[in-house]
Amino acid sequence: MADIALLQSRFEYHQDWPKPGILFCDILPALRDPISFEVLITNMMSHIFTTTLPKLAESAKDPRIHYVVGLDARGFLLAPAIAQRLGAGFVPVRKQGKLPGQCVQATFMKEYGEDIFEMQQGAIPAGSNVLIVDDLIATGGSAKAAGELVKKLDANTVDTTS
Repeated sequence: MADIALLQSRFEYHQDWPKPGILFCDILPALRDPISFEVLITNMMSHIFTTTLPKLAESAKDPRIHYVVGLDARGFLLAPAIAQRLGAGFVPVRKQGKLPGQCVQATFMKEYGEDIFEMQQGAIPAGSNVLIVDDLIATGGSAKAAGELVKKLDANTVDTTS
C-alpha cells in the first residue's frame, strides 16, 4: 500500500484539461523520480506475473508474451520497460500518419473526440501473444482500438494494463 500511496502522491490532476469536464491524470511527475518510476513498473510487472501470465498459461499453447504494444504517446514511456523485463518485443501504436510503410488502422472515440490509431503491417507475427500497455484507461476506447489492430495482424491480445 505504501507503493500505491507513493505513486498517488506523484500523479498530478488537471481539471478541465484538455477540455471542460475532463479531469486529466498526469503520470509524468512520477516518471521524473527514478524511485517512483521503478515502483510503477514493478507494480505493473506484479500484475502481469500474478494475473496475466497464470491466465495465459491456462489457456494458451505458448504461455509467453511475445510483444508489448505501447499506445501513443504515454504508453511509449511504460511499454518498453515492461517488454524488456519480459524478454518481449516492443511495438508502438501511433496516431494516423506517424508510421512509415503499410499500416493497419482502427478508429476509436476518446473522452474528447474521435481518433485513428495505426500499427505497421507485419510488426507482429500471426499467432503471437500481445500485452497492450497505456498510461491510464479512461473510456477504454484507445485500448479497444489497439486490440483491433492486434486482431487485424492475426495475433492474440492476452491483457491490457495501465
